[in-house]
Amino acid sequence: MTDLTIRRATAKDLPAIVALLADDALGATRESPDDLTPYRAAFARVDGDPHQHLVAAERAGRTVGTLQLTVIPGLSRKGSTRTVIEAVRIHADERGSGLGTELIQWAIERSRELGADLVQLTSDATRTDAHRFYEKLGFVPSHIGFKLQL
Repeated sequence: MTDLTIRRATAKDLPAIVALLADDALGATRESPDDLTPYRAAFARVDGDPHQHLVAAERAGRTVGTLQLTVIPGLSRKGSTRTVIEAVRIHADERGSGLGTELIQWAIERSRELGADLVQLTSDATRTDAHRFYEKLGFVPSHIGFKLQL
């Protein structure tokens, strides 16, 4: 996909990124693309944190994918640094095109460049297609995740 650019997201990308976050059954219940106010504040926090890498995948001037890569230095695993891939979204028109693979491979390579020893991600238990996708890319479902809504 030579016509794809993966770059740091800017505030101008916010409407397209929020639309991607809302464009599935789960996102439709928890995102509000009609009111960008909370997203602007969140973007400012993410953009100001050097451990956060929010990216936009762009083709022909259109945002077609996004993800957030977080760098976490730690003590476990002999002081390993890990990255977490979060909020992976691909535009509906692009699903199945290889864009998701390219975006995840970018995140893995960027993780190496940032000195990470481990890349991890979580996926909602209902997203079985996503689970198969991540396993094809070499991810292993090694843990059970827990969340507590505050």
